[in-house]
Amino acid sequence: MSAPVAIWLSGRAVGGQADSYPLFSPETQLQIATVSQASRGQLADAIAAMAGVMPVVRRLGTHVRFEWCRSVFEQLGQRAGEFAKCIALESGKPLKLAEAEVARALTTFRLAMEESTRIAGVQLPADAEGKFAGYRAVAERVPAGPCLFITPFNFPLNLVAHKVAPALACGCPFIVKPSERTAMTAHLLGELLSRAKLPPGYWHILPCRREDIDFLVADDRIALLSFTGSVSVGWKLKEKAGKKRVLLELGNNSAVVVEPEVNLPDAVERIVPAAFGFSGQSCISVQRIFLHESIAEKATRMLVERAQQLKLRDTLVDTDVVGPMIDQAAATRIEQWVTDAVRRGAVLLCGGRREGNFYYPTLLANVAAESPLVNQEVFGPVAEIETYRDYDDALDRINRTGFGLQAGVFTDSAAKARQAFEVLDMGAVIINDVPTTRIDALPYGGVKDSGLGREGVRFAIEHFTEYKVFLERTIRQS
Repeated sequence: MSAPVAIWLSGRAVGGQADSYPLFSPETQLQIATVSQASRGQLADAIAAMAGVMPVVRRLGTHVRFEWCRSVFEQLGQRAGEFAKCIALESGKPLKLAEAEVARALTTFRLAMEESTRIAGVQLPADAEGKFAGYRAVAERVPAGPCLFITPFNFPLNLVAHKVAPALACGCPFIVKPSERTAMTAHLLGELLSRAKLPPGYWHILPCRREDIDFLVADDRIALLSFTGSVSVGWKLKEKAGKKRVLLELGNNSAVVVEPEVNLPDAVERIVPAAFGFSGQSCISVQRIFLHESIAEKATRMLVERAQQLKLRDTLVDTDVVGPMIDQAAATRIEQWVTDAVRRGAVLLCGGRREGNFYYPTLLANVAAESPLVNQEVFGPVAEIETYRDYDDALDRINRTGFGLQAGVFTDSAAKARQAFEVLDMGAVIINDVPTTRIDALPYGGVKDSGLGREGVRFAIEHFTEYKVFLERTIRQS
């Protein structure tokens, strides 16, 4: 086994001073690396370094931040294949999907290049009141300060990029605490950052012990926390964050509605990969499928047939593959949820089997409303089918859960499309496509238990910056 994967502290790859841990392939369950972890002292050094570099950052021009983003963008393009293979190896994501993630991360850093030049101030009419005649005012957007980014395993490059890229574009120093499952991809990103000519102390990538995360979150020198992960952890971190800004990208139990007049083969071909791709380990994977009763029998048959065509293994070779769960504990949880649902009367249409870390693509019908398969986030290759007669009722049933990230509606009716947008309590409503659809330039985030704030480089910058007013009384010489 090679030397442990290093941490990045103030732009330098160094050994972590806390205990290292083994990293295993989700597909083969063989050890692929050992990962260093930062000690609490190293975390404190990183926070102090970020605070110390802020006076330098405030004096840097737009062209400097543009060059930072361009450097990372160009390097990532040159090493895209290496990143895709690393993502596939440590997360179990099929290579085709890993390559798509790298392409999306390239878009994210390209958007950051563009947005770095658009962070504009606003000249304001200070003399709107007569007593302020002779005053002039400009409100400029300035970086909020040092940031802490806590990221998940399921998109170990692009979800990190959605935090790092806007921070580079607007001048916010940052710490990335990557998922312990995907520290190798984070380390590779550190290699790109180390060549981007960033000021010492500006950035850090620090795998650390879970018990040390609270230490980072509680420090008042950190101005903003951006967390992507589970609902329970996200809201607990918000409680501990004190006065700092908090952005949360959390879970969902994404629903899709299929109206009777639509192109059914097209809908099925979109729904099945959205439910089972990467074993459903996405917060916007399709979990609830609402079929109008007039097409329910036919659509269910087509969904089952398509789901049964998916393969589980050979993630580095095959293109129509689901892949493993991140670990056996995750697969076992899914197995227990499905077993419990069937015991309570659900009908198993396909799947329902576990082999180690792998769980077969599973469709169920007649799932009880109180089942976690309906009202919690499955985060696995399982979807439940519900039928409806009344369109209003389908929308109402979607709204009944505590989540509100994204939903999809297949319909040829412009009126029903608009109704879904107006009625569904979601961060986004996608018409004639699945809720898994995310365009990286658009604002992304949810309501209710699904989170706070929005990602998408332009919209994240609004959170990462604040207005600072320059007010001047002009003195005329007599």
